[in-house]
Amino acid sequence: MIHPSYVELMKVVNDNVEIGEEPVVNSRYSIVAATAKRARQIIDGTLAPVELKRGEKPLSVAVQELYNGDLEILSDETAAEMEEKIAALKEERTMQMRQEETAAGDEDAAEENGAEEE
Repeated sequence: MIHPSYVELMKVVNDNVEIGEEPVVNSRYSIVAATAKRARQIIDGTLAPVELKRGEKPLSVAVQELYNGDLEILSDETAAEMEEKIAALKEERTMQMRQEETAAGDEDAAEENGAEEE
């Protein structure tokens, strides 16, 4: 028997759902899709918060992460909100970098002009 089972994983994922709310996971498909996506991240080199043992398969690590609560399945709505926040943060960071580059360029120009006047 595979441990943890789909039923156990679904209980863990839906643990924080309050009565009357729709569960995050309604089917095995959601569990399979989330763990497969995480396994691909592990294969691609994303660090796993779980210590990898020799010969352990990425999918097993992903399932264990989900069971331990290290991996969270987000609803479509929550995922979209997070993507918007990430995009806004990236845009903000890009603007800051451009401002810093402009300021650095202005300082360099001022130093060059000061050197030419002497």
